[in-house]
Amino acid sequence: MAIGASYAGNNTCVFTVWAPEKESMTLHLLSPKDRKVKMQRHEVGYFRAEVKDVKPGDRYFFMPDGEQDYPDPASHFQPDGVHGPSEVVDHQSHEWQDTTWRGLPFKDLILYELHVGTFTPEGTFEAIIPRLDNLVDTGINAIELMPVAQCPGNRNWGYDGVYPYAVQHSYGGPNGLKKLVDACHARGIAVFLDVVYNHLGPEGNYFGKFAPYFTDKYSTPWGEAINFDDAWSDGVRDYFSDNPLHWFEHYHIDGLRLDAIHTVFDKKAINFWELTYYKVKLLEQKLGRSLYMTAESDYNSPKVMKSPEVGGFGFQAQWLDDFHHSLYVLLNEEGKKYYEDFGQIEQLAKAYTEGFVHSGEFVKFRKQRHGASSAGMSGDKFITFIQNHDQVGNHVGSLRLSTIIDYERLKLAAAAVMLSPYVPMLFMGEEYAEDTPFNYFVHHSDEELIKAVQEGRKEEFSGFNWDAAPPDPQAEETFTASKLIWEKREKGKHKIMLQWHQELIRLRRTEAALQCFDKNKIRVQTIGQTGFVLLRQCEKDQEHLLCLFNLSEAPLPYTIPATAPTWKKLLDSKLSKWQTGKSKAPCTLPNQVAANEAVEAPPLSITVYKSL
Repeated sequence: MAIGASYAGNNTCVFTVWAPEKESMTLHLLSPKDRKVKMQRHEVGYFRAEVKDVKPGDRYFFMPDGEQDYPDPASHFQPDGVHGPSEVVDHQSHEWQDTTWRGLPFKDLILYELHVGTFTPEGTFEAIIPRLDNLVDTGINAIELMPVAQCPGNRNWGYDGVYPYAVQHSYGGPNGLKKLVDACHARGIAVFLDVVYNHLGPEGNYFGKFAPYFTDKYSTPWGEAINFDDAWSDGVRDYFSDNPLHWFEHYHIDGLRLDAIHTVFDKKAINFWELTYYKVKLLEQKLGRSLYMTAESDYNSPKVMKSPEVGGFGFQAQWLDDFHHSLYVLLNEEGKKYYEDFGQIEQLAKAYTEGFVHSGEFVKFRKQRHGASSAGMSGDKFITFIQNHDQVGNHVGSLRLSTIIDYERLKLAAAAVMLSPYVPMLFMGEEYAEDTPFNYFVHHSDEELIKAVQEGRKEEFSGFNWDAAPPDPQAEETFTASKLIWEKREKGKHKIMLQWHQELIRLRRTEAALQCFDKNKIRVQTIGQTGFVLLRQCEKDQEHLLCLFNLSEAPLPYTIPATAPTWKKLLDSKLSKWQTGKSKAPCTLPNQVAANEAVEAPPLSITVYKSL
């Protein structure tokens, strides 16, 4: 049974709420006149009321057992924030312009993660629209919005969301999001949305007033675990498994990124992810377009991407953290203290050729063996990156990679991601080497909660010997300091880095070998601990690419393989057009090399050759 307020037209609305242990439920309408309506109990604890003289924009509360006003747990809009009344939304009123949109093949995506509040000075959905053409010019064809579910206050990362069906009021609410999606589809950009089903934020969380949404059988790093398999869990499972359908159908979203699926606990015969998978597949058939579900997972298990028919969870793909960790430590020696189990170039080679680096080995950080092999899994089952909101925001100082490593290593990082056999993702501003921080920020109204967040942040980083305390998450300046400065992309090293990304994406789109996701056609040859060669091969074996990476500050000798008689240079990071004013004189490899020819890769360089 659909929950929330379903506007049926003709000033009629059906209100439904799940409260299996309540004796009664009252609907408190605040407009057009203040009135209270007794709701009728239906099967398995659902209460329902069909009410006339209700129009979109009208506000309401629910009163469990007639005791007190609470917002609708399935509210579609909270215009006054998490404590205010819920608002009736007419999802049929938006005149969609994307009727011919059928989505994009997942393997062709260049993902771009962004935070709505810090992407533009205005921090709204509609303010993003004028920037979309810049993203298209870069080669980006999919944006991934950090969570937009209603959070406390006007600024938040999104992971304190407490109304999973409602769109953040300070971003522009439901209408703003729909306008953004329409504008993206008009430009050939798919829209992904980050959603959180493993916990609900603390402030404004009235779910326990209605039903047993939480269980003490399990715990999460963020508090109470959601009740997916305990008493009265059926309604909870329906609430969250219907949520993807809400975004796909009402907002025309193309894909979802599911946060930390390893903290969703469910021991039922039909796992929550399997239940959700089949619901999404049915909707996919109804809508006639692809609907993607991707995951953040700590399992290091291929079952995440396998279909439920063979015991999997059914996700299209998952974030590949092991690739990030392997590459990051090789580019930044300081990274070893964050990722103690990484640092060998063979691990990066394994990340390229298999996916998971930890596939059953003993991991010091975990003090146990971890993971299973993903060898043989198609590359489009993984999303890879060198930066994302977590890697930047949870770094000491909230520093972007552009302020941690030098310019030449930045180019190497971009190439390592874009030349990989995986679906690449950029974090907003990365394409032009943005150097503003991306801080962790909140906007709570509960003083005790504010203090807990502030102290928790200090404790989290206490072991890093900071010279100063971390930025105050509650302070508005912590938020405003995280906003992108778009003007940078037009000049100096920022402009060159933007052009570097454009060239890498162009290569990825035009070279057949870079469009092959078959792991059997990928090889990596390590050169000591300072360099490696990534060999890519097209599906039909006619073409080969040789990507020579030198991660060291000294020349790297290498003998060209005899896979082809001659090789033509396609990309050279040491060409003068990729250098900044502070760079040393470029030193490049020949434009064409022969099999078995000895060459010397310049320090901190990437060179790509194609077989002839």
